[in-house]
Amino acid sequence: MTFDEFGFESEIMDGLDAMNFREATPVQEKAIPVIMDGKDMIACAQTGTGKTAAFILPLMNRMLLSGTGSNKVRAIIVTPTRELAQQIDLQFEGFSYFAPISTVAVSGGGDGASWEQQKRGLRLGADVVIATPGRLISHLKISNIDFSGVEYFVLDEADRMLDMGFYDDIMDICSYLPKQRQTLMFSATMPPKIRQLAKNILHDPVEVSVAVSKPNDAIQQSAYICYETQKIGIVEHVFASPSAGKTIVFASSKVKCKEVAFTLKRKKYKVAAMHSDLLQEDRDRVMLDFKNNKIDILVATDIVARGIDIDQIELVINYDVPRDPEDYIHRIGRTARANAQGRAITFVSEKEQEKFARIEKFLGYEIEKETLPASLGEAPIYQPREPKDGRRNGRRRNSWHNVSGRKGGKPAGGGEGSKRHSRKRHVRRNTSGNNQNEAPAAS
Repeated sequence: MTFDEFGFESEIMDGLDAMNFREATPVQEKAIPVIMDGKDMIACAQTGTGKTAAFILPLMNRMLLSGTGSNKVRAIIVTPTRELAQQIDLQFEGFSYFAPISTVAVSGGGDGASWEQQKRGLRLGADVVIATPGRLISHLKISNIDFSGVEYFVLDEADRMLDMGFYDDIMDICSYLPKQRQTLMFSATMPPKIRQLAKNILHDPVEVSVAVSKPNDAIQQSAYICYETQKIGIVEHVFASPSAGKTIVFASSKVKCKEVAFTLKRKKYKVAAMHSDLLQEDRDRVMLDFKNNKIDILVATDIVARGIDIDQIELVINYDVPRDPEDYIHRIGRTARANAQGRAITFVSEKEQEKFARIEKFLGYEIEKETLPASLGEAPIYQPREPKDGRRNGRRRNSWHNVSGRKGGKPAGGGEGSKRHSRKRHVRRNTSGNNQNEAPAAS
């Protein structure tokens, strides 16, 4: 479906032509007509499907049809991170180049001048406010902002915001808004807590769902089956080969992120950590250094998995297996962008085999298993089992304690054949000596 079939105003079509937008994506094709009809909507669509344009374009069109110049805020878009707020603001500027629609990004970081600039934009009535929850709440309580003219309320990456603990902030923001408004919610996943939030703030919503896309075919995927204590050694093995691009190493907790970055720094790699404990100015500096090639390796939590668009990412390493297939797709999607090639390597420890098996089941194929370097010692058998009684791994005795090579099991690396795998749990000893990266997983 082409964009000229939606019946957009000429100002929007001029912006689309200037940005060379022609064909609508599936989520745009489904969501735009619903939004243009003025209905509330809950949409399940992952990052990279074009969901930002799916709500920007119809909201702009509705604002143009109803007239501009009200000197009141008309639309609020709430998003989990400052980086994503800035990206949405930039996209709004591009699409509205020929339209008299103003925007202001309201997020943490910066100095007193940025606070005053945001306050001025809110009080003068920018048409569209793109904000992070915490900073918007601060302005509402301190700056005496009038939101009585808000017609549209958008929650982008709602599941991510709930994971970050913003439920109360979202409900607080809603208390300042008119009850008569159009509310749109976008989420990459649809867990029960998202359903509950939708029930609380949406009115008779239309549901739009776009299947999670599979990884880009240009991404070469592989995995190492290993023990936790072997992971740093595998990183060194991977980095022993020259690389012309950048690398992101994803860790599943802030603790692990910090420790892996610290260990790699001690080994003289050009590396920096990115996690939510950093101040905003530190996060900005790290991202700028990464973009400008001052650092080659970014060790990050999932804060970088969505909403960050960096070119020339050659390699993504999942130091920990992501919690679910959608997170895996988001993580490895940082590479092979703009028609480039890329690689994604996942380290699968003995405790993570069930999670990795769920990812392979979702993808519909087995990911290639790399042979563990002989210098790192033995690898466990890749023999994932389904959790009993519907419980997730970690809630029962771990099946990897027995690596005796039962029927159906096979060695995952080391190339030593089946004899060395006939031993039981005492083979878990660390032969690499690299145990400084051991860290408890944090939720």
